[in-house]
Amino acid sequence: MNIRLYQESDAKSVSDLWNEVFPENPQHNAPTLVITKKLKVQPELFFVAEKDCAIIGTIMAGYDGHRGWLYTVAVSPQYRRQGIGSQLVQHAESALSTLGCPKINLQVRASNAGVVAFYERLGYVIEERISMGKLIK
Repeated sequence: MNIRLYQESDAKSVSDLWNEVFPENPQHNAPTLVITKKLKVQPELFFVAEKDCAIIGTIMAGYDGHRGWLYTVAVSPQYRRQGIGSQLVQHAESALSTLGCPKINLQVRASNAGVVAFYERLGYVIEERISMGKLIK
């Protein structure tokens, strides 16, 4: 397994993976839209995990000079529980650290207890915050 920067030739494979892993994503999280936007802002923080020429995982990160964020951590179901997600997170953490990022945030759907446990094993803690959002199109 190799973690590398996303390449435009990965678009279909990444879209297929995200549609499988995040089947109920809202329209504003459509893979083609998210990929297009990420390639315009910090594309150097968009990574894929590849095995035998197949995309089996992804992670996107962002850094605004104050906090880092992790997004779209996805591992193909048949490759889960093999440490790939952990390696992707560690890879993104390293990239953010290199940029001087002092803290990383992420959001998990409250109903996804398995993912919360995954991040807790990696040292993330639940912070007493209220997550708010607004679509501004």
